[in-house]
Amino acid sequence: MAFFEKIRQGLAKTKKSVTAQLNGLFASFTGENEEFFDELEETLILADIGVETTTEAVEKLREITRKEGYRSGEQIQAALAQILTEIVSGGDTRLKLDTKPSVILVIGVNGVGKTTTIGKLALKLGQEGKKVLLCAGDTFRAAAAEQLTIWAQRAGADIVRHEEGSDPAAVVFDGIAAAKARGADVIICDTAGRLHNKANLMNELGKISRVIDRELPDADRETLLVIDATTGQNGLIQAKQFKEAAGITGIVLTKLDGTAKGGIVLAICDQLKVPVKYVGVGEQPEDLLAFDGDEFVEALLK
Repeated sequence: MAFFEKIRQGLAKTKKSVTAQLNGLFASFTGENEEFFDELEETLILADIGVETTTEAVEKLREITRKEGYRSGEQIQAALAQILTEIVSGGDTRLKLDTKPSVILVIGVNGVGKTTTIGKLALKLGQEGKKVLLCAGDTFRAAAAEQLTIWAQRAGADIVRHEEGSDPAAVVFDGIAAAKARGADVIICDTAGRLHNKANLMNELGKISRVIDRELPDADRETLLVIDATTGQNGLIQAKQFKEAAGITGIVLTKLDGTAKGGIVLAICDQLKVPVKYVGVGEQPEDLLAFDGDEFVEALLK
């Protein structure tokens, strides 16, 4: 199924809460009208696009409407779509995995779907002909390594794991050694989502990062932050903290099908200036979709 159709279905809850209001607004538009822009702003904020991002987008729309003299709903809808597309289209949404091996470090708080995302990514990369090795670096959560092992079996990937409570950086070190020995194309590393305080979590991520820098200094590396879309603006706060500590290269937004706050995609792209690379719209492996900004906005507004 094409991205547009999948994302349209995934945005069903968001569209149910937003589209009727937007359709009514666009249908009633006959020219520059402050009440129209106030209502549009309120509707977009309800979709969790965020106050700052919404304010900037609506102000741009005001300026364009005034300059072009728009008088129809079709014109203003097209202009809004263009503004929102520009927000979500910044940065390269493709994974850069040109070296052998390349590394994908997957981070995020517990419960957002990190392990499932890793499994789905491993399956996708395997289907592209890449030899994948999974590294069970979340040694603090009971059953994390077991879950990852199940996904490794599904994906036909190798896995390196230690006992629960082991040093995550040591697991990553052994994973890199195994990847070199076995000729793996991509190493995907799981990481802990919670230690007893945030400083410890960020220190642990820093330690893992230094191991990768030392053992694979020239390797392509993606650091993907997994965010649960249903958490809305709280997810954005998490993302800002992780970006500050870990230097993320991309976002994976999970559970987009379970939220009426799909506009969080726009807030993340605008506020973080980090591309959304994948979105999850269901439980099946094929429900992890490479992100397409143009089609996302089209599915959101139409």
